[in-house]
Amino acid sequence: MRHALTAALLATSMFCLPTAARAQAMTADEAAQLRAELAALKAQVQTLETRLDAATAQPTPAPAPAPVPPSVTAKPATEIGWKGAPELNTADGWSFKPRGRVQLDMASVDAPAGVTGIRGGLATEFRRVYLGVDGKIPGGFAYRVEADLANGEVELTDVYLSYGKGPLTVTAGQIKPFWGLDDMTSDLFTSFMERAAFVQAFGFERRVGLSAQYKGKALLLQGGVFGDNAADLTDSNHSLGLDARAVFMPKLGDAQLHLGGSVHWRDPNDPAALGRYRARPFVHTTDVRLVDTGLLDVASELGTGAEGAVLAGPFHAAGEAYWHRVRRIGGTTPTFFGGYAELGMVLTPGDARGYKDGAFDRLKPSRPITAGGPGAFEINARYDHLDLNSAGIRGGRQQAALIGLVWVPIEYIRITANYGKLWIDDARVATATGDRDYTADTFGLRTQIDF
Repeated sequence: MRHALTAALLATSMFCLPTAARAQAMTADEAAQLRAELAALKAQVQTLETRLDAATAQPTPAPAPAPVPPSVTAKPATEIGWKGAPELNTADGWSFKPRGRVQLDMASVDAPAGVTGIRGGLATEFRRVYLGVDGKIPGGFAYRVEADLANGEVELTDVYLSYGKGPLTVTAGQIKPFWGLDDMTSDLFTSFMERAAFVQAFGFERRVGLSAQYKGKALLLQGGVFGDNAADLTDSNHSLGLDARAVFMPKLGDAQLHLGGSVHWRDPNDPAALGRYRARPFVHTTDVRLVDTGLLDVASELGTGAEGAVLAGPFHAAGEAYWHRVRRIGGTTPTFFGGYAELGMVLTPGDARGYKDGAFDRLKPSRPITAGGPGAFEINARYDHLDLNSAGIRGGRQQAALIGLVWVPIEYIRITANYGKLWIDDARVATATGDRDYTADTFGLRTQIDF
C-alpha cells in the first residue's frame, strides 16, 4: 500500500508540471526547479508513509492475565464416618451416631430333680436388644439415649447429658454408679455371658443422678449422688445413694496394671423398705435362684469393693472382692460377700484383650475373616464365690468354676460359649428329697452383634 501511494503521488506531480515543460527540452533552471519539487514531494511522501504506518500498525497485545489458582474446596458441612454404623460429624462440633446391640442366648441348667423343673431346661431368649443414639454438641457436651427392647419390654439403659473439657467430666442422667471392674466393663466385652454372681445379688443397676469423673494418664476418680433406677422412680421414691471409685492404671512396659477400690452407701428413706439378695446360676434363661435371702427389711446398705487386673500381651488376670453390709430396722446386721478370680488368654497370634478407662474393652481381631484370617479366639477360666449366709440369715452359698470360649470373627460380631460347674450349700431351693447341698451344671451359647 505504501508503494502504491508513492506512485500515485509521483504521477500526480508529473501531471501538475507545465505543459510546455513536457513538450520541449527543459532549461537548466527548469530542471533545478523540477528537482526541488521532486525532493519536496518525496519528503511529503515520507511524512504520509510515517502517518500511515502509525495508523495501520497492529496494537500491542495486552499481557495475558496471571493464571488464577484453583479455589480451595471448602470443608464439607457434614462428614460421614463408619464405626459399626454411620457417624455424622459437622465442622462446628456436632455429631450423631445410631447405636445398638443384639444378644441371642441359648442356655440350660442341669440340677437335681425338683430344683428347677422345666425352667432349667434348654431355652432361648433375646438377652438384650439395645437401640439408641449418641453424639456430641458444640461446647464440650455429649449425650446418649438408649433403651433395651428385649422380650417385648422397654427399659431405659444409658440416658445422660455430659459436659467435659480436659480430664474432668460431669454427667447428669441414668448411668452405672461406678460399681467395679466386672460391672463397669460393657456386657459386650465381658469374659462370660453373665457377670459375677455378686453383681447380680447386690442389686448393681443403673441409677439416675449427678456424677463427676477425673481421668488422668494413670489415675481415674469417679463419684456421684444417685436416686434409683429410672423404672423405679415414683412420687414415693426418696432413696439416696453415694458412690465413689478410684482406679490406678499405670503402664509397666507393655503390661497394663489395674488396681482399684469402691465405696457405696444407700438409704432407701422408707421405713417399709425391703431388700432381697439372690443370683441366677449364670444363665438368664431361667428365673430360678438357687441362693436367695428372701425379703429383708433394709434401713441402709454399705458396700466396699476391691479390684485388680493385669494385661500382658495375650494374657490377662483379674479379680474382685465385695462386702455388702445391710443395716436392718429390726434385726441383725449381716455382711454378705462375693468375689471372683479369673485367668484368660487370647489364642490367636497378634491379638490381645482391650482395656480403656478402667474397664476391659473390645477384642479386635488383627486377621478377621473378611481378610482371610480366623478372627480372634479367647479362652477364659474363673472361680466365682457368693456367700449369703451371715448373722443368722441363711441365703445359701454358691461356688462356681466357669470356662468360656470367645470367638470374634470380625470386630462387631462375637460368639461366646460357657460351661459352669456349681456347688450349692444351704440352697434356697431344695431337691425332691429335701437336700439343700448339691451340685448343678450350666451351659450357654450367645450370638452377639453391636454397632
